[in-house]
Amino acid sequence: MEGGGATPYNPRTVEEVFRDFKGRRAGMIKALTTDVEEFYHQCDPEKENLCLYGFPSEQWEVNLPAEEVPPELPEPALGINFARDGMQEKDWLSLVAVHSDAWLLSVAFYFGARFGFDKADRKRLFNMINDLPTIFEIVSGIAKKAQKEKTAVSNHSSTKSKSNSKMSLQREPESHGKYPKQQPMAAALKDENEGGMRMGMGVGVGVGMGLELDDEDEEDEDEDEDEHGETLCGACGENYASDEFWICCDICEKWFHGKCVKITPARAEHIKQYKCPSCSNKRARP
Repeated sequence: MEGGGATPYNPRTVEEVFRDFKGRRAGMIKALTTDVEEFYHQCDPEKENLCLYGFPSEQWEVNLPAEEVPPELPEPALGINFARDGMQEKDWLSLVAVHSDAWLLSVAFYFGARFGFDKADRKRLFNMINDLPTIFEIVSGIAKKAQKEKTAVSNHSSTKSKSNSKMSLQREPESHGKYPKQQPMAAALKDENEGGMRMGMGVGVGVGMGLELDDEDEEDEDEDEDEHGETLCGACGENYASDEFWICCDICEKWFHGKCVKITPARAEHIKQYKCPSCSNKRARP
Protein backbone atom coordinates (compact mmCIF):
# COMPACT_ATOMS: atom_id res chain seq x y z
CA MET A 1 0.00 0.00 0.00
CA GLU A 2 1.59 3.29 -1.09
CA GLY A 3 0.25 6.82 -0.75
CA GLY A 4 -0.70 9.30 -3.45
CA GLY A 5 -1.19 6.63 -6.08
CA ALA A 6 2.58 6.11 -6.30
CA THR A 7 3.84 2.93 -7.91
CA PRO A 8 5.03 0.50 -5.19
CA TYR A 9 8.69 -0.36 -5.26
CA ASN A 10 10.75 -2.95 -3.44
CA PRO A 11 14.18 -1.97 -2.11
CA ARG A 12 16.69 -4.80 -2.52
CA THR A 13 19.95 -3.73 -0.83
CA VAL A 14 20.66 -2.79 2.79
CA GLU A 15 21.15 0.84 1.76
CA GLU A 16 17.86 0.91 -0.17
CA VAL A 17 15.94 -0.67 2.72
CA PHE A 18 17.47 1.84 5.12
CA ARG A 19 16.51 4.70 2.78
CA ASP A 20 12.96 3.30 2.69
CA PHE A 21 12.97 3.10 6.50
CA LYS A 22 14.13 6.72 6.89
CA GLY A 23 11.47 8.01 4.48
CA ARG A 24 8.61 6.21 6.25
CA ARG A 25 9.99 7.27 9.64
CA ALA A 26 10.17 10.93 8.57
CA GLY A 27 6.55 10.85 7.41
CA MET A 28 5.31 9.36 10.71
CA ILE A 29 7.37 11.83 12.75
CA LYS A 30 5.78 14.64 10.74
CA ALA A 31 2.29 13.29 11.56
CA LEU A 32 3.06 13.15 15.29
CA THR A 33 4.83 16.54 15.51
CA THR A 34 4.47 19.28 12.91
CA ASP A 35 1.18 17.92 11.47
CA VAL A 36 -0.19 16.73 14.81
CA GLU A 37 -3.40 18.81 14.68
CA GLU A 38 -4.38 17.38 11.30
CA PHE A 39 -3.40 13.88 12.44
CA TYR A 40 -5.50 14.23 15.61
CA HIS A 41 -8.48 15.43 13.59
CA GLN A 42 -8.29 12.51 11.14
CA CYS A 43 -8.22 9.92 13.95
CA ASP A 44 -11.95 10.20 14.62
CA PRO A 45 -13.07 7.55 17.18
CA GLU A 46 -16.42 7.37 15.38
CA LYS A 47 -14.76 5.83 12.32
CA GLU A 48 -13.67 2.23 11.77
CA ASN A 49 -10.25 0.78 12.64
CA LEU A 50 -7.70 3.30 11.37
CA CYS A 51 -3.95 2.94 10.89
CA LEU A 52 -1.09 5.44 10.56
CA TYR A 53 1.00 4.73 7.46
CA GLY A 54 4.39 6.23 6.61
CA PHE A 55 5.66 6.26 3.02
CA PRO A 56 9.17 6.34 1.50
CA SER A 57 8.30 9.78 0.11
CA GLU A 58 8.28 11.13 3.73
CA GLN A 59 4.51 11.51 3.63
CA TRP A 60 1.94 10.02 6.03
CA GLU A 61 -1.64 8.85 5.78
CA VAL A 62 -4.42 7.76 8.15
CA ASN A 63 -6.46 5.06 6.47
CA LEU A 64 -8.24 1.73 6.83
CA PRO A 65 -6.09 -1.42 6.83
CA ALA A 66 -5.43 -3.27 3.59
CA GLU A 67 -8.27 -5.58 2.52
CA GLU A 68 -6.15 -8.33 0.99
CA VAL A 69 -5.07 -11.18 3.27
CA PRO A 70 -2.20 -11.44 3.78
CA PRO A 71 -1.32 -7.81 2.91
CA GLU A 72 1.58 -6.89 0.64
CA LEU A 73 3.48 -5.37 3.59
CA PRO A 74 3.06 -5.80 7.37
CA GLU A 75 0.21 -3.61 8.62
CA PRO A 76 0.54 -0.87 11.29
CA ALA A 77 -1.38 -1.07 14.59
CA LEU A 78 -5.15 -1.15 14.07
CA GLY A 79 -7.63 1.13 15.80
CA ILE A 80 -5.33 3.94 16.96
CA ASN A 81 -8.33 6.27 16.68
CA PHE A 82 -10.37 4.37 19.31
CA ALA A 83 -8.05 5.45 22.14
CA ARG A 84 -7.88 9.11 21.10
CA ASP A 85 -10.53 10.51 23.47
CA GLY A 86 -9.88 8.03 26.28
CA MET A 87 -6.30 9.16 26.97
CA GLN A 88 -4.32 12.32 27.55
CA GLU A 89 -3.15 13.57 24.14
CA LYS A 90 0.54 13.28 25.08
CA ASP A 91 0.10 9.68 26.24
CA TRP A 92 -1.93 8.82 23.14
CA LEU A 93 0.72 10.24 20.80
CA SER A 94 3.41 8.30 22.68
CA LEU A 95 1.38 5.10 22.30
CA VAL A 96 1.01 5.65 18.54
CA ALA A 97 4.75 6.42 18.35
CA VAL A 98 5.67 3.11 20.00
CA HIS A 99 3.50 1.15 17.59
CA SER A 100 4.94 3.14 14.68
CA ASP A 101 8.48 2.18 15.71
CA ALA A 102 7.47 -1.48 15.82
CA TRP A 103 5.87 -1.23 12.37
CA LEU A 104 8.92 0.39 10.80
CA LEU A 105 11.13 -2.43 12.05
CA SER A 106 8.71 -5.07 10.79
CA VAL A 107 8.63 -3.51 7.31
CA ALA A 108 12.43 -3.20 7.14
CA PHE A 109 13.01 -6.81 8.16
CA TYR A 110 10.19 -8.00 5.91
CA PHE A 111 12.24 -6.64 2.99
CA GLY A 112 15.36 -8.21 4.51
CA ALA A 113 13.70 -11.63 4.67
CA ARG A 114 12.10 -11.31 1.24
CA PHE A 115 15.37 -10.49 -0.49
CA GLY A 116 17.51 -12.95 1.43
CA PHE A 117 19.66 -10.71 3.63
CA ASP A 118 22.23 -12.82 5.43
CA LYS A 119 23.26 -12.45 9.08
CA ALA A 120 25.83 -9.74 8.32
CA ASP A 121 23.35 -7.68 6.25
CA ARG A 122 20.62 -7.95 8.90
CA LYS A 123 23.04 -6.87 11.59
CA ARG A 124 24.27 -3.94 9.50
CA LEU A 125 20.69 -2.84 8.79
CA PHE A 126 19.77 -3.09 12.48
CA ASN A 127 22.82 -1.05 13.49
CA MET A 128 22.03 1.65 10.91
CA ILE A 129 18.45 1.85 12.24
CA ASN A 130 19.64 2.03 15.85
CA ASP A 131 21.89 5.00 15.07
CA LEU A 132 18.66 7.03 14.73
CA PRO A 133 16.47 7.96 17.71
CA THR A 134 13.12 6.18 17.76
CA ILE A 135 9.88 7.97 16.98
CA PHE A 136 8.87 7.45 20.62
CA GLU A 137 12.06 9.15 21.82
CA ILE A 138 11.40 12.12 19.54
CA VAL A 139 7.69 12.49 20.38
CA SER A 140 8.24 12.12 24.14
CA GLY A 141 11.23 14.49 24.19
CA ILE A 142 13.66 11.81 25.40
CA ALA A 143 15.92 12.24 22.35
CA LYS A 144 16.34 15.97 22.95
CA LYS A 145 16.92 15.41 26.67
CA ALA A 146 19.49 12.69 26.00
CA GLN A 147 21.35 14.98 23.60
CA LYS A 148 21.49 17.75 26.22
CA GLU A 149 22.72 15.34 28.87
CA LYS A 150 25.34 13.95 26.50
CA THR A 151 26.60 17.48 25.80
CA ALA A 152 26.65 18.34 29.51
CA VAL A 153 28.58 15.18 30.38
CA SER A 154 31.06 15.89 27.58
CA ASN A 155 31.64 19.47 28.81
CA HIS A 156 32.30 18.40 32.40
CA SER A 157 34.13 15.13 31.79
CA SER A 158 37.57 16.74 32.10
CA THR A 159 36.89 17.82 35.70
CA LYS A 160 35.74 14.41 36.90
CA SER A 161 37.82 11.42 37.91
CA LYS A 162 37.42 8.09 36.13
CA SER A 163 35.66 6.60 39.12
CA ASN A 164 33.13 9.43 39.31
CA SER A 165 32.47 9.16 35.59
CA LYS A 166 31.91 5.43 35.93
CA MET A 167 29.48 5.97 38.80
CA SER A 168 27.57 8.60 36.81
CA LEU A 169 27.19 6.25 33.86
CA GLN A 170 25.96 3.47 36.13
CA ARG A 171 23.28 5.67 37.64
CA GLU A 172 22.09 7.27 34.42
CA PRO A 173 19.82 4.43 33.23
CA GLU A 174 18.04 4.38 36.59
CA SER A 175 17.24 8.10 36.65
CA HIS A 176 16.84 8.74 32.93
CA GLY A 177 15.46 5.44 31.60
CA LYS A 178 13.13 5.34 28.65
CA TYR A 179 10.17 4.06 30.56
CA PRO A 180 8.75 4.99 34.00
CA LYS A 181 8.74 2.37 36.73
CA GLN A 182 5.60 0.31 37.20
CA GLN A 183 3.15 1.88 39.62
CA PRO A 184 3.10 -0.16 42.87
CA MET A 185 -0.05 -2.23 43.37
CA ALA A 186 -0.82 -0.43 46.63
CA ALA A 187 -0.75 2.95 44.87
CA ALA A 188 -2.93 1.60 42.07
CA LEU A 189 -5.51 0.39 44.60
CA LYS A 190 -5.40 3.80 46.29
CA ASP A 191 -6.13 5.52 42.95
CA GLU A 192 -9.05 3.14 42.47
CA ASN A 193 -10.54 4.08 45.83
CA GLU A 194 -10.17 7.77 45.02
CA GLY A 195 -12.31 7.42 41.90
CA GLY A 196 -9.59 6.87 39.30
CA MET A 197 -9.56 4.21 36.61
CA ARG A 198 -10.47 0.74 37.87
CA MET A 199 -9.10 -2.44 36.36
CA GLY A 200 -10.26 -5.91 37.32
CA MET A 201 -7.11 -7.96 36.83
CA GLY A 202 -7.45 -10.60 39.55
CA VAL A 203 -4.76 -13.08 40.58
CA GLY A 204 -3.63 -13.47 36.96
CA VAL A 205 -1.91 -10.06 37.07
CA GLY A 206 0.27 -10.98 40.01
CA VAL A 207 1.41 -14.15 38.29
CA GLY A 208 1.77 -12.61 34.80
CA MET A 209 3.87 -9.65 35.96
CA GLY A 210 6.12 -11.70 38.23
CA LEU A 211 4.84 -10.16 41.47
CA GLU A 212 4.93 -12.17 44.68
CA LEU A 213 1.69 -12.02 46.66
CA ASP A 214 1.85 -12.30 50.43
CA ASP A 215 -0.98 -13.74 52.57
CA GLU A 216 -2.70 -10.37 52.90
CA ASP A 217 -2.61 -9.80 49.12
CA GLU A 218 -4.04 -13.28 48.53
CA GLU A 219 -6.91 -12.52 50.91
CA ASP A 220 -7.60 -9.27 49.03
CA GLU A 221 -7.65 -11.19 45.74
CA ASP A 222 -10.12 -13.71 47.17
CA GLU A 223 -12.37 -10.86 48.35
CA ASP A 224 -12.08 -9.19 44.94
CA GLU A 225 -13.08 -12.42 43.21
CA ASP A 226 -16.07 -12.84 45.52
CA GLU A 227 -17.09 -9.24 44.99
CA HIS A 228 -16.95 -9.48 41.20
CA GLY A 229 -18.11 -13.07 40.86
CA GLU A 230 -21.54 -11.98 39.65
CA THR A 231 -20.26 -9.09 37.52
CA LEU A 232 -21.13 -9.29 33.82
CA CYS A 233 -19.21 -7.74 30.95
CA GLY A 234 -21.14 -4.77 29.54
CA ALA A 235 -20.16 -5.84 26.01
CA CYS A 236 -20.46 -9.63 25.79
CA GLY A 237 -22.47 -10.38 28.95
CA GLU A 238 -20.06 -13.06 30.21
CA ASN A 239 -19.17 -13.46 33.91
CA TYR A 240 -16.14 -11.96 35.66
CA ALA A 241 -13.07 -14.21 35.73
CA SER A 242 -10.03 -13.55 37.91
CA ASP A 243 -7.55 -14.52 35.20
CA GLU A 244 -8.84 -12.01 32.66
CA PHE A 245 -8.13 -8.28 32.28
CA TRP A 246 -11.16 -6.10 33.06
CA ILE A 247 -11.67 -2.33 32.99
CA CYS A 248 -14.46 -0.20 34.45
CA CYS A 249 -16.02 2.80 32.70
CA ASP A 250 -15.72 5.90 34.90
CA ILE A 251 -18.94 7.31 33.44
CA CYS A 252 -21.51 4.46 33.59
CA GLU A 253 -19.45 2.30 36.01
CA LYS A 254 -19.99 -0.85 33.94
CA TRP A 255 -17.20 -3.43 33.75
CA PHE A 256 -15.85 -4.77 30.45
CA HIS A 257 -13.42 -7.43 29.30
CA GLY A 258 -10.37 -5.59 27.99
CA LYS A 259 -10.51 -7.68 24.80
CA CYS A 260 -14.16 -6.70 24.21
CA VAL A 261 -13.37 -2.96 24.18
CA LYS A 262 -9.90 -3.30 22.60
CA ILE A 263 -8.02 -2.11 25.72
CA THR A 264 -4.85 -3.91 26.81
CA PRO A 265 -3.23 -3.68 30.28
CA ALA A 266 -0.34 -1.73 28.75
CA ARG A 267 -2.68 0.81 27.16
CA ALA A 268 -4.79 1.04 30.33
CA GLU A 269 -1.77 2.30 32.29
CA HIS A 270 -1.88 5.53 30.26
CA ILE A 271 -5.64 6.14 30.57
CA LYS A 272 -6.57 8.75 33.18
CA GLN A 273 -10.34 8.37 32.80
CA TYR A 274 -11.78 5.48 30.81
CA LYS A 275 -15.00 5.95 28.82
CA CYS A 276 -16.57 2.87 27.26
CA PRO A 277 -17.61 3.02 23.57
CA SER A 278 -21.23 3.67 24.52
CA CYS A 279 -20.42 6.63 26.78
CA SER A 280 -17.94 8.01 24.22
CA ASN A 281 -20.67 7.99 21.57
CA LYS A 282 -23.15 9.73 23.88
CA ARG A 283 -20.72 12.53 24.58
CA ALA A 284 -19.72 12.89 20.95
CA ARG A 285 -23.31 13.36 19.78
CA PRO A 286 -25.34 16.38 21.03
